[in-house]
Amino acid sequence: MELPVIDLAPFLQFSAKSNGYSAEEKLNHELKNLCSEVSRTLRETGALLVKDPRCSAEDNDRFIDMMEEYFEKPDDFKRLQERPYLHYQVGVTPEGVEVPRSLVDEEMHEKLRAMPKEYQPSTPMGPDPKWRYMWRVGPRPSNTRFKELNAEPVIPEGFTEWKDTMDSWGYKMIAAIEAVAEMAAIGFGLPNDAFTSLMKQGPHLLAPTGSDLRRYGKEGTVFAGYHYDLNFLTIHGRSRFPGLNIWLRNGQKMEVKVPIGCLLIQTGKQIEWLTAGDCIAGMHEVVVTNRTIDAINLASQQNRSLWRVSSTLFAHIASDAVLKPLGHFAESPTASNYPSLCAGEFVEQELSVINLKGNREL
Repeated sequence: MELPVIDLAPFLQFSAKSNGYSAEEKLNHELKNLCSEVSRTLRETGALLVKDPRCSAEDNDRFIDMMEEYFEKPDDFKRLQERPYLHYQVGVTPEGVEVPRSLVDEEMHEKLRAMPKEYQPSTPMGPDPKWRYMWRVGPRPSNTRFKELNAEPVIPEGFTEWKDTMDSWGYKMIAAIEAVAEMAAIGFGLPNDAFTSLMKQGPHLLAPTGSDLRRYGKEGTVFAGYHYDLNFLTIHGRSRFPGLNIWLRNGQKMEVKVPIGCLLIQTGKQIEWLTAGDCIAGMHEVVVTNRTIDAINLASQQNRSLWRVSSTLFAHIASDAVLKPLGHFAESPTASNYPSLCAGEFVEQELSVINLKGNREL
């Protein structure tokens, strides 16, 4: 099975012409079908490939080039940007800090043991051997109960283009997420701004990972153990080294292939909450595969960087907004599994389960 590619251009053109539109009144049949395909795909697979004319392959390359340069710096330099007292929510997270949920969640262990062998995830040997950089994107609330989740960004010395590159790519990916969130809301039978209104001033994080394939390029190495994302939606540009596996709602394991110029979107736990489980958080892992080895060999021949960079952004519901099943989802038989609580409280609960008052796996 291949994930469908959704071209956002028709919806973006419609939105530009119809500011403040009523979705039910003005959406034509073709656009309604497109929105239904977005919500259906997110519901069934937990993932979606999109093409956004505002996010070019060149934009992605510029971002990855800079992050490769950063991750290639000595560890002592990178640790200057480490902020453990802020739960690693800004700055760099060194390798060996993020702990995959599959190592610490006993309920998840039970589910994994019950899976057919061919669908079981790879078994991590310990914390993830990858670095991550957390960069806040977008405005933050002036008054919030969750200060540490809305901390100021950290800029490494000597990277004069850092802020412009991070902000440019981050804002473009948030714009793509907002379009998908609006289309998904319409497809789910909710007001078009049901999700985007809750995202305003959210603690969105541009969070690229860096994995050193010179040290950890052996087939089977787990860079990100089996887990879900705790945020609303996650978006990635295309990586130069494959290795991402996702699990469909039916339990089937699938390797993701992102076409050039496309973006991958994955469902997080917050959208599961807002839809009372109609759309569940997608499970995924990043592992060195034979396709990764092929890409390593090609990069070596071309004298390119052997750091695997993911251009990942976590889009969040605002920390002080309330997470609860929306609209008709409040009447769902499963709604009681998703009680109302502040998004910031939810994030802190999730982080504490996986030991980030110290560690984090997002």
